[in-house]
Amino acid sequence: MNPQTKHVCVIGAGIVGLSTAWRLMQDGWQVSVIEESAAPGLVTSYANGAQLSYSYVAPLAEPSALSNLPKWLLKKDGPLRIHPSLSPEFLRWGLSFASHCTTVRAHQTTRDLLGLGYLSRRILREWLADVPASWAASAGLDYRTNGKLVVFRDPAALATASAQVDYQRSLDVGCEQYVLSAAECVDKEPALAAMQSKLVGGIYTPSEDVVDSHGLCMFLERLIVSRGGELRYDTRITDAVIEGQRCVALKLKSQSAALDDGDASAQVEEFKADFFVVAAGLSSRELLQKFGTRAPLLGLKGFSITLDCEHGIAPSVSITDSHHKIVFAKLGHRLRVAGMVDLGRENRDIEAPRIAALIKQSQDNFPEAGDYSKVQTWAGLRPATPSGRPIVDQTVCENVYANIGHGTLGLTLAAGSADLLADKMAGRPSSLPMMPFSFKAA
Repeated sequence: MNPQTKHVCVIGAGIVGLSTAWRLMQDGWQVSVIEESAAPGLVTSYANGAQLSYSYVAPLAEPSALSNLPKWLLKKDGPLRIHPSLSPEFLRWGLSFASHCTTVRAHQTTRDLLGLGYLSRRILREWLADVPASWAASAGLDYRTNGKLVVFRDPAALATASAQVDYQRSLDVGCEQYVLSAAECVDKEPALAAMQSKLVGGIYTPSEDVVDSHGLCMFLERLIVSRGGELRYDTRITDAVIEGQRCVALKLKSQSAALDDGDASAQVEEFKADFFVVAAGLSSRELLQKFGTRAPLLGLKGFSITLDCEHGIAPSVSITDSHHKIVFAKLGHRLRVAGMVDLGRENRDIEAPRIAALIKQSQDNFPEAGDYSKVQTWAGLRPATPSGRPIVDQTVCENVYANIGHGTLGLTLAAGSADLLADKMAGRPSSLPMMPFSFKAA
């Protein structure tokens, strides 16, 4: 295959879709991007935690998940809540998730995700190496290589995390991490001084970065347009035209045109391309059905608040509070705080009790960071596979591919999974084994 003569349509203009589009353009593909929203990066990762956590990829599916299940079901204000459902989709996902909760499988998934994480770090840093200052400012990237510090209040939790550090170090994948005392944590990040008495220690990883996900989407959009790529927003896919084992066209409807005309049956357009890539977050589950493919995805609902910290005492280093399971990332003069996983409630409603808990926990960590009465709130659905690994694979249709299921690590893994997909579509050997990221392994 010679990509320079081929036209690929990427479905989805979030962080994964735009990373995929840009990586394919680097290979010489003619690229079009179709997005249902009015602008890039508005849905799955718009105001996410902003941490590029390349070394923190241990999956949710691990042995303690099963023993913690009763607590997750009963505790209404915990960092992880499960809302049980009898839907076949939820039950299938849950049973598959349980099958991955073994030590052997969790270790294998960690190895797979570490490899993908470090590939992502290399690729994204290459993309950002020569960013003009004007581009970075206009996009609102707020990109920094500032390291990450995970702090602990419980000695047992710190011991478990230290064992994970030892395990990842044994893999010899270049994972540089340091176990710190409480005093050393404050030396590393002085903004922690207010809570030093509550800490027993922490783990510092100098290689982690932060970036505003929406800003990165705006930056990638500009790169794509500068290279001649096409982006179409406010466009819904109503169906796919399948001939044999190939998709020959998508049926598109412009949502803005339908609204302008007041006509719900506005004209449907057939959009043709040689290849198609589905990278549309949780919407990929429904879209892939049009291509005869079932995607084992469930939406992990998360929340965030953002506050002005220009005149406050906020951390410069990225912080993860392991007790509350929340993350803090400084983006310019803003502090982004994100956390919580709600399973089984696939909506983007801003739930007041969850936001109130996030504010309370944030004040517990950094009481003088800013005015907590003026926070911006957000909720998003992260599409997750039962194993915790994304799917980067070919569908039942031979010219349709998927790049989906990154869970809470979409921002971290987007560049690496885009690189894997580019290798797969070009028919060349990849830097990582592809089987772990197949539909079958999900």
